Amino acid sequence: MPYQKFTKDVGLIGLTNLLIGLEGLIILPIITKLLGPENYGIWAQIMVTLSLATPILTLGLPFTLIRFLAAEKNKKEIQEGIYSVLSVVFIAGAIASLFLIIFSNPISNFLGISNPILIKILALVILLDCLNLVFHGVLRAFQKIKTYSFFAIFKAFGEVGLIIGAISLGYGLLEAIIALLIVRLIIFLTLGGLIIKRIGLKLPNFSRIKEYLSFGMPTIASNISYWIIQLSDRYLIGYFWGVLYVGYYASAYAFGDIIIFFIAPLTFILLPVLSKFFDENKILAVKNYLKHSLKYFLMIAIPSTFGISILSKQLLTIFSTSEIALNAYFITPLVALSMLLYGISAIINQIIILLKKTKTAGIIWMGAALINLGLNFIFIPKFGILSAAITTLIAYTFGFILTWCYAFKDFRFEIDWEFILKSIFASILMTVFIIWFTPVGLLKTITAIILGAILYGILIFLFKGFNKKEIEFLKEFFRKTSI
Repeated sequence: MPYQKFTKDVGLIGLTNLLIGLEGLIILPIITKLLGPENYGIWAQIMVTLSLATPILTLGLPFTLIRFLAAEKNKKEIQEGIYSVLSVVFIAGAIASLFLIIFSNPISNFLGISNPILIKILALVILLDCLNLVFHGVLRAFQKIKTYSFFAIFKAFGEVGLIIGAISLGYGLLEAIIALLIVRLIIFLTLGGLIIKRIGLKLPNFSRIKEYLSFGMPTIASNISYWIIQLSDRYLIGYFWGVLYVGYYASAYAFGDIIIFFIAPLTFILLPVLSKFFDENKILAVKNYLKHSLKYFLMIAIPSTFGISILSKQLLTIFSTSEIALNAYFITPLVALSMLLYGISAIINQIIILLKKTKTAGIIWMGAALINLGLNFIFIPKFGILSAAITTLIAYTFGFILTWCYAFKDFRFEIDWEFILKSIFASILMTVFIIWFTPVGLLKTITAIILGAILYGILIFLFKGFNKKEIEFLKEFFRKTSI
């Protein structure tokens, strides 16, 4: 039964992330084609700022709720945990939002944004995002995956719908940012009501907040490091080359970032599941989950990295503009490989989290971030967006190696090296086929993707990449996720 629920939840979150991923792919052509690459660069700057602020201001506390409440049965402890975390996050978010509103003019000038009102609206979006992340942490802790998926999909498609409506009516970027605010406000009010209905109201006494912060605060270093590696280059590109090049870079990066979609469902479900098993001393179950999770991630991520890389120019031409494709197609393969390494690291990093060594993870990724930031300052002014992608790959490689070394020093699980080699070889043959097929245009590109995926699947089967037990597990996966 645990495996059945796990596979069903992973499938549901995988479908959810696929639908959420469509948001970026829909917004990309809407803004680039209707408002221009420069406006997309401004949009990217705003989204980068949002993605930086929320992980810092939440202080790692939503993540802490998942680790500490996954096996909790006492209602008073659950109330104390949720409301103490919500209170602390609200205070931190409110202070930061007030700061952004007061200093909106200099901040907008630094980001290359002509309208300071965008920063003021962003401040309110950030506050709501922080509070909603706490609610998401509660849903994850209690494995309310259907509820989480519903609100995640509502957020994505609600934003897309309002943005399309605003731009089609002749409005611009300001109204697009307002759409983010409206959708987040609806989610906050609805989720808040649902949680109050379930656990009731209680004034927190903050009895465990010190313990929570001790676990959660080190994850801020990891979150900031992740932001520096993945997103800070936008600021530097914007400063040295202008927002037009941010638009080029962000568009190409978005396709390489697709690999993250494959790891997100696994890490989303793994933490509460592994935490429960680990605390119950079911170590063999923990190792089996880690082993299968890594293998199934690589089964999809390796061929996807090859495919996205070889089709980068065609995809950018179709979903953005030929100008962006010509100036940035070479970014996508480097980013895709970086995300592949990050995905592997994310699964292995579960060991560090289970052992509650979040400081170790923070130090590893802070080191990777400093390497990335230093190299970006040196090379972006001279070599532009290509150097930003290369330094991103270097940083993720550094983080991957150290995560591997530190995690396996304390806890090991089996890795199927033979399958990895078979997957790489099958992906190379698939890539050769796609090159021979020479896809041009939307229809032929989609056909190439479908045929390439079928060819890869056939090759993995012929190479005997899976044994009978694993094939049965996969059959169970697809049967359960289709229910």
